[in-house]
Amino acid sequence: MPEFRFDPRDYSPSEGFIKAQGIGLPERQARRLLSKVIGESISSIEELDELNLFSKDSLSKIELPRLKLIETSESKLDRFRKLLFKTQDDLAIETVIIPLLKEDSFTICLSSQVGCVMGCAFCATAKLPERRNLKTWEIIDQFIQARKILQLSGQKVTGVVFMGMGEPFLNYNNVISAAKLLCYPIKNSISGKAITISTVGLVEEIARFTRESLPFRLSISLGAATDEKRAKLVPVASRTPIKEVIAAARTYAEARKDRVNLSYVCISGENVFESDARALGELIKDTPIRLDLIDVRDSSGRFLPPSAEELNKFRDALRLYLKQPVARRYSGGGDIEAGCGMLAGKRINSLRIVDGLAD
Repeated sequence: MPEFRFDPRDYSPSEGFIKAQGIGLPERQARRLLSKVIGESISSIEELDELNLFSKDSLSKIELPRLKLIETSESKLDRFRKLLFKTQDDLAIETVIIPLLKEDSFTICLSSQVGCVMGCAFCATAKLPERRNLKTWEIIDQFIQARKILQLSGQKVTGVVFMGMGEPFLNYNNVISAAKLLCYPIKNSISGKAITISTVGLVEEIARFTRESLPFRLSISLGAATDEKRAKLVPVASRTPIKEVIAAARTYAEARKDRVNLSYVCISGENVFESDARALGELIKDTPIRLDLIDVRDSSGRFLPPSAEELNKFRDALRLYLKQPVARRYSGGGDIEAGCGMLAGKRINSLRIVDGLAD
């Protein structure tokens, strides 16, 4: 039987402290290890050894594998940046660095899966042939490497969204473990309230998320307001009636005593008619929500964002029928395919590793 190797990035903090005992690290030392590896971005056993904080025996049982940073792209339009990583089994995942209005502050958009089985018609990730859950350390390493790039320019990360490749709630345990690590009170930690986890509407997982009273924010992507339209646009998610999704959202909102965030990808000629606004109003009723409208981004050209006239009419109808807060959420990085639904990875065998960032 192979010897146990410990990676502090691969467990929630409480689980990691228990696992660390298996390599002779008491909880105090395990907390220090977590602080160095995640808080201070120490990425090798050699660097840890130089600190003289841990025994040689314990260090011999620690492993810190890394994703390979293959390519970075920066938008010429809006400072969005996209990072392409290669996993150890040669699969591609992408991470997006999102600029905020506050100068030098950024949110990191993390991927939770390679590919996605949900099959959303407008999403490039759904078309990838390879599919698997990312391990917790693979999620955390995206964050650490993206943060390190920003820190080189004196910039900081103040938020995280799980809205990259994959359906986060299909990788529930690893995503929640990663979120707990990111908000654990060490250097450079992220506030739990600044971490948002998105789902296309997995009711059982929404209920679990609600029961566990986690500090993170929840965002539910509807796709459309009727089961018929959802069957076309988000076919796998549509197997659950939309009324059940909203019922789960209501339970979450009541438990949190706050509005639940709903996102709605707007598609010209598909889901931005007055009838769609009326259907949203009838569906949501008095469930306390915030509705984010997002222009579809589809590099295939099959789905197009609504015209200004379409969107204005839709928003007017929402004011009439929904009567709840509505905002238009910016989906940036269009010129580098970093917008919502555009993350698709690339064939990575021919691409070189970016010097000085992956190693």
